[in-house]
Amino acid sequence: MALVALVTLATVLAWGARMEFPADVGRDIGKEIDAAVKWLTREGAWFFSGIKSIILKVLLNLEDALLWVPWPSVVVGIGFLAWRLAGWRVGVFSMFALLSIGFVGLWDSAMETLALVLTSVTLAVTIGVPLGVLAARNNAADALMRPFLDGMQTMPSFVYLVPAILFFSLGNVPAVMATIIYAVPPAIRLTNLGIRQVSPETLEAARSFGTTPMQLLLKVQIPMALPTIMAGINQTTMMALAMVVVGALVGAGGLGEDVLRALGRQEPGNSALAGMAIVFMAIIIDRLTQALTKGQQQALTGDNP
Repeated sequence: MALVALVTLATVLAWGARMEFPADVGRDIGKEIDAAVKWLTREGAWFFSGIKSIILKVLLNLEDALLWVPWPSVVVGIGFLAWRLAGWRVGVFSMFALLSIGFVGLWDSAMETLALVLTSVTLAVTIGVPLGVLAARNNAADALMRPFLDGMQTMPSFVYLVPAILFFSLGNVPAVMATIIYAVPPAIRLTNLGIRQVSPETLEAARSFGTTPMQLLLKVQIPMALPTIMAGINQTTMMALAMVVVGALVGAGGLGEDVLRALGRQEPGNSALAGMAIVFMAIIIDRLTQALTKGQQQALTGDNP
């Protein structure tokens, strides 16, 4: 009987593979989505313009501040911070990497990229951590968010540029919004995971002392989950840096623009230098955030650094 069922199923599938769908419903669905986006762009112009103004103001002020600080101060400050957090080797590498970026003439572009990444990561963390807390404390919210997070992490990054351009035109703001959508899932997922991993015994002990749900969250769950949350912020930052070149396609400046310009002029040397600068920035940020995470873990376990 099993053999007969398998043969029948194979026959049906083979027959069905030769059949054509009676209509291309995808085209109609696409038209409806296009119409909905156009309506939202037209009716919500005041809302998107307000968001664009706020993000652009924050981004430009941060960029001006980073470019105003003398480069020796930045190099020494980052090197000292890396030495204190992650050891002298990381400190020396950080200073060498920053000096290399400056010597090849990419300092201003690197600061523009850093401003873009800091703005995107700050907004992503501001959105992601509360949503992660909500998902950890509400199973229905977790189940609702999971398919959206799966889609956000698997969708090609270029797809996010289309609605970003429609809602916010060209420039840095659509790049920031596309970066937020692309980079926020790790912050949500790891915040959710970290809070759920807090031991039930710890929670029960805290409740026995009469803590309120808000006190339990702020004084027990989040501090205990902080290393995992920091790991999520680290991943969010790395994914934001990965969007630097993609963001340049919609008019964002920085190192991504240098890479695209070199690509258009067929200058592999300049493209490699700009790519090297992005890699150096990623390594520095990764080592610093990993050191912060390690420090939080040692504080929780009581181990000496």
